[in-house]
Amino acid sequence: MTVSTDRAIPFAIAFEDVVANVEQVIRGKRAAVELATICLFAQGHLLVEDVPGLGKTTLARSLAASVNARCHRIQFTPDLLPADITGTNVFNQRTSEFTFRPGPVFAGIVIGDEINRASPKTQSALLEVMEERHVTADGTRYPVPAPFMVIATQNPVDMDGTYALPEAQLDRFLMRLRIGYPTLEAELEILEGRQVGRRVEDLRPVLRAEDVVAHAERTLGVHVAPEMRRYIVRVVAATRSRRDVVRLGASPRGSVALLRAAQVRAASTGRSFVTPDDVGVLAGPLLAHRLVLTPEAELRRVTAEDVVAEVLDTVPSPRRLVAT
Repeated sequence: MTVSTDRAIPFAIAFEDVVANVEQVIRGKRAAVELATICLFAQGHLLVEDVPGLGKTTLARSLAASVNARCHRIQFTPDLLPADITGTNVFNQRTSEFTFRPGPVFAGIVIGDEINRASPKTQSALLEVMEERHVTADGTRYPVPAPFMVIATQNPVDMDGTYALPEAQLDRFLMRLRIGYPTLEAELEILEGRQVGRRVEDLRPVLRAEDVVAHAERTLGVHVAPEMRRYIVRVVAATRSRRDVVRLGASPRGSVALLRAAQVRAASTGRSFVTPDDVGVLAGPLLAHRLVLTPEAELRRVTAEDVVAEVLDTVPSPRRLVAT
């Protein structure tokens, strides 16, 4: 495949090109690849949470390679400092002035490997740039390139030497996904791919970085009917009303994220309007990580995904309202 240079190419085709390109390396995980690609075109950030060896970092690198974006990888460790991420002012002896030396966060796609291994102070260095797309150093703002996406990974099993991400930072991620173990057939394909040298380094970009921005702007034109907007707000608000299991529900940022991602998913299927199915598919990955459950719910082994699924079952969708 070659890099697309035609900005008039239909979004659905461009979306499928990126997904198919990533699937050359990530086998048997189409749903996860599609969600990651939706996150990219929705101009959001992605948290990939799963056990080691399932391709979390490979997914991030494959996505970056597919859109020809500059990719920087940050290995989060307990001794990592905020300036190691954002950059710092360095004194220039020749000019007797301080000049800003950008950190690795100045890239199209930033991979934060094992983000929960860094201290809370270092984690918070990402808060500003994830939300506002710039870094402030000594009162001066330095914008990051567009598109800009943080793909963070974390291992939910190994808790030694880790720091849980604060709610404010979790809320900055558009979605959280888990890749999961592959099927036997997919794992065989992985082995065969390794034998023939199918690696991230062999991927060729199918889109330019600037085309990603152009396509993202186009998806903003996808129609969201007033009934659909009310449905999205009701779904998000319902996560706050479950006081028996939810201590902290999704914020209005969750509503904005759900609407934005639904527009991208609709466009990826060639539709010019959002449907309840878009909300149903995306609600779990977009809302579950924003919920804080009560201790009683955790003791009963209720998960945030269970709460979102129940909300979708109880909140009437526009389709069900018409049917009744």
